Amino acid sequence: MVVPAGCDAPRFWISVADALRGTSAGSALVRVLTAAPDLDGWTVVERLLDDLAALADRIWLVIDDLHELCPPETLRQLELLIMRAPPDLRFVLVTRSDVRLGLHRLRLSGELTEIRAADLRFSPAEARALLNTADVPLSDSAMTVLYERTEGWAAGLRLAALSLAGHPDPERFAAEFGGSERTVAEYLLAEVLDRQPEEARRLLLRTSILDRVNGELADLLTGDSGGERVLQRLEAAGAFVVSLDARRSAFRYHQLFAELLQLELRASAPDELPTLHEAAAGWYAEHGYAVEAVRHAQAARNWDLAARVLSDHWIGLGLAGLGGTAHELLARFPAAVIAADAELAAREAGDQLTRGSLAEAERYLALSARALESIPANRRGRAQVVFAAVRMQLARKRGDITAVAEQARPLLAAAGQGQQELGGDLRALALINLGIAEMWTSRVDEADRHLTDGIALAREIGRPYLELNGLAFLAQLASWRSFPLGAERGRQAIELAAKHGWADEPVAGVAYMAIGVAMIVQGRIEDAEHALGQAERIVRTEADPAAGMRLRYGRGMLEYVSGRPDAALRAFQDAQRLSDSLITPHTLAPRLRSHLLQTLARGGRTDRVEQALASMDTAERKRGETRIAEASLRLAQHDPQAAVAVLGPVIDGSAPLQNAHLWDVQALLLQAIACDTLGDAAAARRALEGALDRAEPERLLFPFLYDPAPDLLDRHRRLGTAHAALIAEILGLLAGREPGAASDGPRRLREPLSHAEARVLRYLPTKLSAPEIADEMYLSVNTVKTHMRHLYDKLGTHRRHEAVEQARALGLLAPSPRRP
Repeated sequence: MVVPAGCDAPRFWISVADALRGTSAGSALVRVLTAAPDLDGWTVVERLLDDLAALADRIWLVIDDLHELCPPETLRQLELLIMRAPPDLRFVLVTRSDVRLGLHRLRLSGELTEIRAADLRFSPAEARALLNTADVPLSDSAMTVLYERTEGWAAGLRLAALSLAGHPDPERFAAEFGGSERTVAEYLLAEVLDRQPEEARRLLLRTSILDRVNGELADLLTGDSGGERVLQRLEAAGAFVVSLDARRSAFRYHQLFAELLQLELRASAPDELPTLHEAAAGWYAEHGYAVEAVRHAQAARNWDLAARVLSDHWIGLGLAGLGGTAHELLARFPAAVIAADAELAAREAGDQLTRGSLAEAERYLALSARALESIPANRRGRAQVVFAAVRMQLARKRGDITAVAEQARPLLAAAGQGQQELGGDLRALALINLGIAEMWTSRVDEADRHLTDGIALAREIGRPYLELNGLAFLAQLASWRSFPLGAERGRQAIELAAKHGWADEPVAGVAYMAIGVAMIVQGRIEDAEHALGQAERIVRTEADPAAGMRLRYGRGMLEYVSGRPDAALRAFQDAQRLSDSLITPHTLAPRLRSHLLQTLARGGRTDRVEQALASMDTAERKRGETRIAEASLRLAQHDPQAAVAVLGPVIDGSAPLQNAHLWDVQALLLQAIACDTLGDAAAARRALEGALDRAEPERLLFPFLYDPAPDLLDRHRRLGTAHAALIAEILGLLAGREPGAASDGPRRLREPLSHAEARVLRYLPTKLSAPEIADEMYLSVNTVKTHMRHLYDKLGTHRRHEAVEQARALGLLAPSPRRP
């Protein structure tokens, strides 16, 4: 349809189809345009334009069925009429297909408005309104299905509404509604298919087995030529053929129309279906469309072709994030075909591994191993590569780090030889799996290097799913050095996953875990709950026990600081069971054990902790994490002197404690609590200030929530500290406020004070001038004034007395003494 905007004047409607039959008021005009023998069309158009020049009111002339006006000479006369018509005569041209009218000048000048099929498509809200008008009740989910199947086609929705009216099960009807439904089929047959010439009809039927079609495929399946031209003509005619590219070389059929065509093909030529599917499979395989090739080979029941194509592209599908598609294709093979084919058995093992059936993966790997020698020599190399890749993945899931390294070696060797054009894929896959294995065994530098190299290679060769895997695990590794950095890496992984539609893939859960733990450590409880909740939704513990262990470990930390110690204990115990199922001890195992023992000790189960400590060998008993757990036990037993003694090697650094920034804070905090209990105030203040020094850069608040000591912290703040703002934040959390939560008190600092700024702040309540403060601090006057300006800015004040009041309100300075 071609119309101008603002149709608000009287209209005259002319149907070309009716006029040609002489049954409408527009017959005279149509006879003029068709150059009837008794009239000179061009002369009459000129006279008509002269008569119309005197129009005083705007008039709209609607010409319907314009596609019926075929002769080129007729269209030229209409074009002349439109182009030279007076301003108050406006045209609305209604046509089922584009006609060759030279309206490009109107289009360029902005005087032409075109309304095409996409503009006429109903929106979901309009579709809902149509069904409501027909009094058809449908749930939102059923309405969504119906809308997607009709693609907003107004007539299709209307036919559905007519059929749904009074239907006993409208939900089921909507779910099954398709091109084979009687009313739709009759409409499409009469209005579309039966109107096509035999050449187009044959092409439509024989290519209806395809999800998308081009001229070459159409020629192959019809045995004719000129398929692209026919498809373009059908698309231009609005025959439910949709162009998929700007060049109009690839097409698809409307879903309902495709279903009707398939129904007609099965009825008219059922014996041709296997041949058509096999021809399509061969074309897709030759042109590198693996998924389509396998599907059509399976439809033709050519299991050998389907198996070869799937085997050749299995690794690529997995690394492209198409594991779900690969699973669907594999599930279509008969079980006997898979069991008898060594390559398919290896693929089935990989699929079972992805689904979490580790025992089934082992069984299929055994089947594949027994039959490897039966594979033709020209395919054996690829089969061995896939076998090694699946073995490596299985070893990683089971926590067998030695086996991971063993299986990675042949992959790296195959990558070096450019094995079957998968060199980059195999190398990136091996590097990332090696990095994960090294991370488990605390080989942090090697893990960092291999993960970083694997991510860079995956990005270089265009494998975003492999890049996502590397980023997700790099996020956890980064957390062991810097929790904010780990969270940032996790967010990068989540953004990449969302960009490619993988936000619900289990590997995204690994990234969410890194974010969640970082939020716990910083005391951001609500953010942590959200991130861990996302991870729990998508991580499959049965498929990846190590990931499940880390997830339950994080959940235990969160539950404890949320005031649910029993739930925390259950989570830590679950994590311990998963940790014990791994063949190689995970690097987090000592930390997990320490948290489990601390939770037991705080819950009064000190006998169990004593038994666990007694059962450890000497090396394990001397570890820093174990000593921290024992210190918690001694404090729970009211023996602070023993706690101080057991913490000594952790404080002086002689007890092994890897990636210890968070554990250092806890050790110093426990030391401060123990010394305070013993009455050694000076030692308690030194230890507490040391804990705050280490906590401040990354806002490591977890230890202060895990071992709460509000009175000690408050006293420390009143006596003077470089970390008064951090203490205020901790006390706010212990009182039930989230970091940054609104309160009735003064707002927080814009950013934390530096150590030097905190020292200058202590002098502001005095009567000392800036030069005198500089003398006291052995600094230059300019340096002191710079610190004072920074203080005012961070406190949101402009004068010295305002800064003092705000600092006291924030707890950064002791309250002013009361007047008698």
